Formats: sequence, structure tokens, C-alpha cells
Amino acid sequence: MIDSYAGLEDAGVATAAARAGADVVRAMYGRHLTRVDKGGGDFATAADIEAEKAILGVLHEARPDDAVLGEESGERGAAGATRRWLVDPLCGTLNYAVGNMLVAVNVALRGGAAAVADPFSGEVFFTDGEEAWVRHDGADSRLAPTSATRLVDVNLDPPFPGAPGFRAVDLLARPGFVEHFRPRVVSTTLALAWVAAGKRAAYVTDGGDLSGSVHFAAGIALCRAAGCVVTGIDGAPIGQAGRGLVAAADDETHRLLMTMVKSPSGHGD
Repeated sequence: MIDSYAGLEDAGVATAAARAGADVVRAMYGRHLTRVDKGGGDFATAADIEAEKAILGVLHEARPDDAVLGEESGERGAAGATRRWLVDPLCGTLNYAVGNMLVAVNVALRGGAAAVADPFSGEVFFTDGEEAWVRHDGADSRLAPTSATRLVDVNLDPPFPGAPGFRAVDLLARPGFVEHFRPRVVSTTLALAWVAAGKRAAYVTDGGDLSGSVHFAAGIALCRAAGCVVTGIDGAPIGQAGRGLVAAADDETHRLLMTMVKSPSGHGD
């Protein structure tokens, strides 16, 4: 047991937990892993389960009174706890299962600190809820969003609750999109950390309220703290009244994307 975690601030706890999960994901990569069917084509691997155990171990040591929602293990802790951690131990399970290294480990304290670890680059993107950094090779650098790459990641994984009014795949066919951007589809919320870090101009996905999602909470927290523009696909704030997500490096990128989302012609000019 490691009791040194108890002295860390929340951002340190989130970072330590995400790193613990990333260590497991990296160590188990390339093995023939048992799969657990979740239905609807979704599944978890033994790496998802073991990584979540490692993350929960850190959170239990550091914040034993906090509640936790884990993708694989569900709810833990007191139902009335005011602090709640959201854990996605391996975002991009299908990528991982076929030998693709584009995955993320997400840990977020709802409304506070968060961390996203890339198990294979060694980068950990983290925030205390106010500012955001990336840690690599022991050095921390402030995250600086920029739209210079013109790369926009679009989540094309089902379900598509906005259809037929909005389908992410339709966005790619609109003239305004190819005039201004280049699409990318990595199928992991690591792309949200990349928006915060300036490696992507934006990220777009359909869906409901994603603020309390184990998949999206950490990436949303990073983008907000880094200064990105973050709304639903309808332009509303992320939350119970909103749906989906558009996270953009700057106002102009967000404006262009929202024009394309809302306009059938989608020229964005």
C-alpha cells in the first residue's frame, strides 16, 4: 500500500491515478486478452478491468471518503458524497484490442481536477480546474490551444442520437468543412486532450449530456482550463440541457464549425 498519495492535491491525485492506469495498459499491450461482452458491440478487455483496479487503488488511498464512478466497476462510495471521481480506464478499447496505440486513460473529479494519460507517448495532460499542463519526461508545460493544424477530430462511433437532424459523418461532406479543415477519426477521447494541447483544432461528437460521462469529463475539464471554446453541438453549455460536444481551440474555429453543424449547406463563411 502507498500512503504518500494522501498528501497530494487533487490534480496530483488525478495525475497519479491516470499514470497508474496507463502503466497497466502499456504493460498488457499486445497480449491475447479476455473480452467481456457489454452488448451492442461494446466490450471490455482484461486491460480495462486491471487498469481500473489500479486507478481505484490510488483514489482509495488518496481520497477514501470520495465517491467513484468507474466505467467497469460502477458506483463506489457513499451515495451522498459531495466529491465524485469519474474513471475511464481505457478509452479506445477497440483500438487497443486490434493493436492500435491510440488510447487514453481518463480520471476526473467532477467539477475539479482531471488528468488524461497517453500510455504510449508517456504524456499526462492534467488540470487543477483552473490551468492545464502536460507532463512529459518529468517536465511540465502549459497547454496552449491553437487551430494552426486545421485538424478536426470527429467521433463517428454510434449511437447517433442527433440523427437525422445532425450526423457527424454529414459534417465531413459539407463544402465548408473541407475548405477550412482536415478530418481525423481516432476513436478515443485522447483527441480532446490534443485540442487542449494544440495538436487538434477541434473535436466534434454527438450525444447527450456529456459533463458527467466517464469518457468525456476529463477531456472537457482540460479544454476548459486551457481556454478552449466548449459547447454542445447546439451551442448550448455542456450539461443536462445540452447535447453533444464541440471543443474548439478558438472562437473562430468554433464559429465555423457551428455554422456547418446548423446549416444544411454547411459553407461556414
